[in-house]
Amino acid sequence: MNSDGPSQASGFRDALVDCKRFFISAARECLRDQPDADANVRQELIRRMVDLHKGLLIKVYATVARADRSWSPEEQQLAAELVEHVWGTRLDGDSLTQAVRRVFRDAGGLRWYSLVRPFDRIAALRDRVADLETAVLRIANFIVKADGKVTHEEMNALRAIQHELNVHLHRLSLDESQPGEESRASGSQAIEIIHQDSTLLGSRQPPRDGGPRDALPGVPADSLEHALDDLRELIGLRQIKEEVTTLTNYLQLQQHRQAAGLPQHELSLHMVFTGNPGTGKTTVARIVGRIFKALGLLKKGHLVETDRSGLVAEYAGQTGPKTHRRIDEALDGVLFIDEAYSLVSSAQEDAYGLEAVQALVKRMEDDRLRLIVILAGYPDPMQELLQCNPGLKSRFNTQMHFEDYQPADLGRIFERMCQASCYELPGITRAKLLIGFTHLYQQRDDHFGNGRLVRNTFENCVRRLANRVAGVAPVTRELLTVLTPDDVHMDQVPSDLWNLLDDPHTRFGITCTRCRKSARVRADLLGKRVACPRCRETVLADWGEAMLRDRAAGE
Repeated sequence: MNSDGPSQASGFRDALVDCKRFFISAARECLRDQPDADANVRQELIRRMVDLHKGLLIKVYATVARADRSWSPEEQQLAAELVEHVWGTRLDGDSLTQAVRRVFRDAGGLRWYSLVRPFDRIAALRDRVADLETAVLRIANFIVKADGKVTHEEMNALRAIQHELNVHLHRLSLDESQPGEESRASGSQAIEIIHQDSTLLGSRQPPRDGGPRDALPGVPADSLEHALDDLRELIGLRQIKEEVTTLTNYLQLQQHRQAAGLPQHELSLHMVFTGNPGTGKTTVARIVGRIFKALGLLKKGHLVETDRSGLVAEYAGQTGPKTHRRIDEALDGVLFIDEAYSLVSSAQEDAYGLEAVQALVKRMEDDRLRLIVILAGYPDPMQELLQCNPGLKSRFNTQMHFEDYQPADLGRIFERMCQASCYELPGITRAKLLIGFTHLYQQRDDHFGNGRLVRNTFENCVRRLANRVAGVAPVTRELLTVLTPDDVHMDQVPSDLWNLLDDPHTRFGITCTRCRKSARVRADLLGKRVACPRCRETVLADWGEAMLRDRAAGE
């Protein structure tokens, strides 16, 4: 018997609860695009996502526990925790054995893709794929290492789970029937996907008991202050925050003047967001919708994301209806058109794209009190788009440019992802990330990934961590949560740069938040509080500046 049994069971129980919370939060993320959904719809969606999480837990447990054709006492203890979590009943002895046999039998009928499909198909959940992988692999590792030893068969089972997640969550769609739209489902489509998958699941699960269903706690109405708080909490984007705040203050001023019977200046609220991918344009657009709703300018304030594939059809006569359908979805909210410049091809006459633009311009006028349009894309192509139609340019008076994130901000985004998934970053790991992000920032071009770069780096770190700990027993919290430098890998960073980590003279620049004194600290002090050498104020040396020579400038 593993002496760590009780603590293992407690950790496993916590992991199950965290997984459930994650699926509930994912359901709420989907509901953001359905502001008119009533309480019954909301509760039903959450119940179905909870059912999906239960099916996923059953699949993971069965995959690992029966891999080596033995069922250790420690695995039985975890099975009791799983059964209680899934069905609310504590079992032992023969009752537990019978329940687990049913789990093993039914798990064979559960398809991996049906269990994780919402995270592949629903646009609002794509950014949470790494969190899902973290939750699944955390639970799988508890089972693999329950008895303190890891068999070859269990290792293969763990790798099989990683493979299934990778195949289904990091794939390119080959469905040509609806190009570009399957992976961008939102709103009612998202709810339908969850309903389909959980319905398929329900027929294979053991019967639910007569206990109460998971209820949706009351969700308070969004307020202007809440929306502005979320804007302020965003990492970086100082100029964007100022511009959105100024626009908000201006709109409030006009409302006060209207209430006082004074003349107002009407301002077109349609916007153009320019900048590289991953700079927060979609996130800010969602907050803008919430602000406009709080001000009473929009009834719903929801965000509908689309691109050329969601507006332009392949055949004559289909583009107009397709464009109007997508605009109808966005009424009383915000229509966010990503890579909007692709609507009109500069290389040749694009009749279908021009038809979509003309339909958009007309609807912006006809529904000017019910629709806000935000066009997003690279700066120069966006200017070309605005020139293609005089009516289009005249309606977009507000343009905001999203700068690339600085290396320290990329680090802070990475840290926020770690905090959301319960990972820890030692100073030396922060140093490696900062060196890598600084090099990539110095070498960046118009296609620099920004937040997407961070997301990809984080997901890669999680996979490397999973491989690193797969053969280690017993499992500990530190093993599951601490990201080491070995977990960090960036293909485009020269290997010789990592030698800076072994150089005792390597330092990272920080600035005192009180007296603005610049200082340099060792890698192991990153993420810790240090005393300013001038004012003695204690400051957090969170990320700082890596002292790298700009190779692009030196070549």
